Amino acid sequence: MVLGTTSGAGKSWLTTALCRYYARQGLQVAPFKAQNMSNNARVVEGIDGAWGEIGSAQYFQALAARARPEVRMNPLLLKPEADTHSQVVLMGQVSAELTAMPWRGRSEKVWPQIAAALDALRADNDVVVIEGAGSPAEINLHASDIVNMRVARHAQARCLLVTDIDRGGAFAHLYGTWALLPEDERALIHGFVLNKFRGDASLLAPAPQMLQQLTGVPTVATIPMQWRHGLPEEDGVFDDRTQAAGAVHTTIAVIAYPRISNLDEFQPLKNMQGVRLRWARSPADVAGADWIVLPGSKATAADLAWLRAQGLDSAIAAHAARGGAVLGICGGLQMLGEALIDPEGIDGNGPGLGLLPLVTLFEPAKTVRHTEARFGQLSAGPWAQLAGVPVAGYEIHHGQTAQHPAMAAQGDVARAVIPGLAWQNRAGNVLGLYLHGLFEDAAALQALFGTPGDAPVRTLDAVFDGLADALQAHFAPGVLQSLIHP
Repeated sequence: MVLGTTSGAGKSWLTTALCRYYARQGLQVAPFKAQNMSNNARVVEGIDGAWGEIGSAQYFQALAARARPEVRMNPLLLKPEADTHSQVVLMGQVSAELTAMPWRGRSEKVWPQIAAALDALRADNDVVVIEGAGSPAEINLHASDIVNMRVARHAQARCLLVTDIDRGGAFAHLYGTWALLPEDERALIHGFVLNKFRGDASLLAPAPQMLQQLTGVPTVATIPMQWRHGLPEEDGVFDDRTQAAGAVHTTIAVIAYPRISNLDEFQPLKNMQGVRLRWARSPADVAGADWIVLPGSKATAADLAWLRAQGLDSAIAAHAARGGAVLGICGGLQMLGEALIDPEGIDGNGPGLGLLPLVTLFEPAKTVRHTEARFGQLSAGPWAQLAGVPVAGYEIHHGQTAQHPAMAAQGDVARAVIPGLAWQNRAGNVLGLYLHGLFEDAAALQALFGTPGDAPVRTLDAVFDGLADALQAHFAPGVLQSLIHP
C-alpha cells in the first residue's frame, strides 16, 4: 500500500509505477483505492454488464498493471459539485441516498462493499497495489477512516509512506505521520520514500539514519524530480502551463473553470511535439491561441457563470467571430449552446454562449457508457480533417442536447456531424461533442496533427515502463520484492 504524508506527495504515480513494475515480473496485478475524490473519471466495466465510473488514477493504474479496469478497483468515487457537496458513486453507479447522507454517517454504510471489493481483488490477483488518500494521520478523521489505515489493517498491507521533499520539512512530515499512528498501524509501515528530490542525495545523510533510529523504519528510496513524467494529472491543472516540446505550431487554450472535469484527457496534447497547452482563467490567457477548448464540467451552470464573470465569454465569442477554432467537450458543448434547462434541480438553468443553436435539458438519469462513432461530413474549417474519422471514447453526462426548436424553425441549424453526439456551426470553426477521449484516439490525433514533428509521441505504455524503470533505479535493492515476498 502507498500512503502519503500529504495530498500531492506522489501516491498516485508511485502506485502506478508499482503496478507496472510487478506486472513486468509476470504477476497478475490490480490497483485499488477505496475512496477517491476527483472529477476526473473513466467509464469501465461495472456490475452485471452495466458501465460504471471510477477515478481516472485507478483507470491508468489498471492499464499500467496490464489489467482490465473495473469498478472494484475504486468502489467509492466522490465527485465534487461544490465546496461542501459531492455526488457519490458507489460501485460505479450514482447513489442518491449516499449523496444526501452526512459524510460521517456514510463511512459505515459503504465499508462492507469496500472490503468485499478489496477481498475479491486479492482473491483474483497475485498482487494488489493499494493507494491511500491524503494523509493517514488526520486524527480528526481516524475514527471514520475507510481509505487509509482501516484498509491497511484489513489487508495487513505492507505500506510505503511517501513525502514530497521539494516542499521542505520532509523528515518532520514522515516522523509526525508515523508518530500519530497507533502502534499496530505503525507496524505496517515498511519504508519511507523521499519523492521529488533535487540535488546530491548523499547530502541527506545522516537524516535518513536518524529517522530510522527514531522509528525503526528505513528510507528505502529517494526519487528525483520527475519533470514531464507523462502521466495525466489527477487533480488540478498542470503547473507548466505554457511549455511545449519542439517548435510550437499549435497553441491550445483550455478554459480552467473551478469544477473542470476529465482534464486528464488532454495529457496526449501535453506530450505532443509542437503543441503548447495553456490553461486559461482570463481573457489574456486565450489571446493568441489557435484553439480554445471548453472542457467537461461537474457543475456546468456554475462554471459558465464563473466564465462570464472573468470576461471569458466575450473573449471566446471574439475568437470564434474571427474564425478561430472552438471545441466544447461534454459540459463545454452544453455551454456553447443557447440555453441550459434544469427542471429537476440537477445542475442549474441559464443562457448559453450562443455559439451553437442547441439547447440542453438536464435529466436525473446519467448517461455512462463507452461509445464508438464516426464523424460525418464537416464544413471547411479547422475541424474538417475529422471528416470520416472513426473515434472511440466515453460519455458521462446528465444533460441531453438537441437543436433549439425556435432557431431551427428559422433555419438556424447546427450540423450534426455525429448524430446525438457532435454538432458544428455553419462556419465550421465551432465544434461541440459529448465524447470524451478525442485526443486519446490515435486516428483523431493523426487527422488533426498529421505526423508528429521531430520526435514520436510518448505512448502511455512507454510512460508506465519509464516509471517502473525509475523504481528499479532508485529503490534500495531487494525492497520491492520484500513487499510481496516477506
